[in-house]
Amino acid sequence: MADLRATVFGAHGFVGRALVEHLRVRGYAVRQIVRGDASWRGADLGHAFYAIGLTADFRSRPFETIDAHVSLLTEVLRNSKFSSFVYLSSTRVYGTAAATDEQVPIAAYPGNPDHLYNLSKLMGEAACLGSGLSNARVARLSNVFGRDLASANFLADVLREAAASMQVNLRTDLASEKDYVWVGDVVRALEAIATDGTEPITNVAFGHNTTHRDILERVSSATGAEIKIAPNAPTITFPQIETVRLDRLGVTGRTPLLAMINELAQAYARRD
Repeated sequence: MADLRATVFGAHGFVGRALVEHLRVRGYAVRQIVRGDASWRGADLGHAFYAIGLTADFRSRPFETIDAHVSLLTEVLRNSKFSSFVYLSSTRVYGTAAATDEQVPIAAYPGNPDHLYNLSKLMGEAACLGSGLSNARVARLSNVFGRDLASANFLADVLREAAASMQVNLRTDLASEKDYVWVGDVVRALEAIATDGTEPITNVAFGHNTTHRDILERVSSATGAEIKIAPNAPTITFPQIETVRLDRLGVTGRTPLLAMINELAQAYARRD
């Protein structure tokens, strides 16, 4: 009989909230764990999802980053029971890798402050996969997008600026590109990894990059905003993320970012 119990750590975050909603619609009884809640200790969590993490402010909060990505995680792994455990990592760890398949070796330099995030996420992955728990798995998430109006990421900044001032000042070249995955596809993938996954690590990504040029053209068309590029703006590109394992899980037909720009622009316009 299928276990329709789930526990979401980090339930108040963007992905955590969406995951709670998705699982409830799917019929799960969901326990939500937020900062300071220790009700998970000794409990049988059902399908557990660890979505606690720091992103943009990790450089200024190194200890909190390590606590979130590693220390609390190991406490949960040691002091609870679960049908499955999915640790939410990031495709950002591929920044120095030669490829983006889940088995590629990844290098990092402890003396580089920018590598703290990668190192802490990789340590969290190692804790899961080295725990000896066959039902503990890792989901490496790409750049998740959706109606995350409080976000400080690139896409949110562009949409917020377009709505507020009818102008977008871009500090990176239009040829810059990276992978964006819709939050609705992310929560589908996380459930599939928990219930049907067999691989230790699975990339959760769209599988194709989207350029700043394509995004800004669509934003300008949707909002009428003028696009200005800073002089000597650098071109920043990220490797295309491999999604063979995700496809094998049946999480196909993923939604492209450009198809959602109009809807997202309207959400930011209503907010302002």
